[in-house]
Amino acid sequence: MTLHTRRTFLATLGVAAIGIASRDALADGVLLAPHRKLKKVGLQLYTVRDLMKADLPGTLRKVAQIGYKEVEFAGYFGRSPTQIRALLKQNGLTSPSSHIGLDILEKDSVRAFADAKAIGHQWVTMPYIPEERRKTVDDWNKIIDLLNQLGPQAKAEGLRLAYHNHDFEIRPVDGVRPLDMMLSKTDPALVDFEMDLYWVVFGGGDPLDFFNRYPKRFALVHVKDSAGPPDNKMVDVGKGTIDFPKIFAQSDKAGIKHYFVEHDQPADPIATIRNSYKYLSTVRF
Repeated sequence: MTLHTRRTFLATLGVAAIGIASRDALADGVLLAPHRKLKKVGLQLYTVRDLMKADLPGTLRKVAQIGYKEVEFAGYFGRSPTQIRALLKQNGLTSPSSHIGLDILEKDSVRAFADAKAIGHQWVTMPYIPEERRKTVDDWNKIIDLLNQLGPQAKAEGLRLAYHNHDFEIRPVDGVRPLDMMLSKTDPALVDFEMDLYWVVFGGGDPLDFFNRYPKRFALVHVKDSAGPPDNKMVDVGKGTIDFPKIFAQSDKAGIKHYFVEHDQPADPIATIRNSYKYLSTVRF
């Protein structure tokens, strides 16, 4: 082999080796820069509930002008399903989900599902369990039984039932975490979950741990941030300590389809939803 041929051979071998290494590194995610972004950013309208009560049409208009494409309702403030559907259409919004209280679902689930279908929701989400209904494991088993009853009813109407957590589902009751009970005792074909990221962290849980142990169960998430210790107060999304890119990177494993910004007590609701939208528009994962 001539010197020239030898150099050519070694150069070719080196390029090939680099190519193999690069391919393997890409497969391991080492060289692959984050490139995914949220296709649609949604808003849980509880964040702007006082504004909704005062001026529902005007508030939806502001939400859409900021850039939100999806909203999740927490009450309709006296409007009919037909009126809500029309307002959504006027503002170029869709509403995949609505929070419907436990009392309403127990009293008249037929009407609740019919109204949800008329508006165009895909999910009816149970948002909260009163304290007196969740003191013991037996109490939680009764809630689980209710979810298992409502799930088939929702499916019959072309809807999905979901459950939204707070921190108390993460804190053990008689040595068992209620959220683990709910996830393990409900049918994945009939019951989805809406993970509130703030409340999971506040309760001492890890969202990624739940994603790993219960894949494809979390169709919806509340994107809510925490200032961290010592007070763990809620802050605008992107201003706190929760690592959203790391969580969003596991969205396929979790089964997440919709992301809703939320803040329970914002000092300036419009500023909060604008700041949160701006941050999420820049996130890559």
